[in-house]
Amino acid sequence: MAHPVRLDLLSLLGREGPLTAADAARRLGISQALASHHLRQLAKYDFVEPAQGKDNRERPWRAVSTSQTWADADLSPEAVAAAEVLEQLMAERALDELAVWQRQRADEEPAWRQNAGIGRTGIYLTRDEFVELEEQVQALVMRYVDERPIDDKSTRPPGSRLVEITRIVVVHPEDKVLEEE
Repeated sequence: MAHPVRLDLLSLLGREGPLTAADAARRLGISQALASHHLRQLAKYDFVEPAQGKDNRERPWRAVSTSQTWADADLSPEAVAAAEVLEQLMAERALDELAVWQRQRADEEPAWRQNAGIGRTGIYLTRDEFVELEEQVQALVMRYVDERPIDDKSTRPPGSRLVEITRIVVVHPEDKVLEEE
């Protein structure tokens, strides 16, 4: 998944809904063979799947999900390394998207302008509180994901826009001074 073309394909399928390899290639400015190869690789790992076409000749693909986590990445050193590369790439892409947002922010309505960008909060939590907080945030986001499959344009309310949420959660090492008190 950590290939730029694959991430572009997933993003495109999420925005546009099901597309054939040829349509995706045209939109991304790549060859149909390259798009087809990467779509097959994404399908191999269940990130995309074939979608219903208009006829037997058309073979569109659709994104399977719009939310990914790597909670099980601690199963093997290889999986941990792969998750680290993917997270770094996704963070870089999110920063690129933030730069685009910052250039257009001034032209946006106040509700969009005031609720997008970067926020930062530092709080002390126990392990159980941290798990509970993450579960609650995930449940809130998943409510909208479940109600509005990203590739189903019919579920998008009038006036809705694609909002991408990239959360970076960092847990700091334990403070040795606090443990000694």
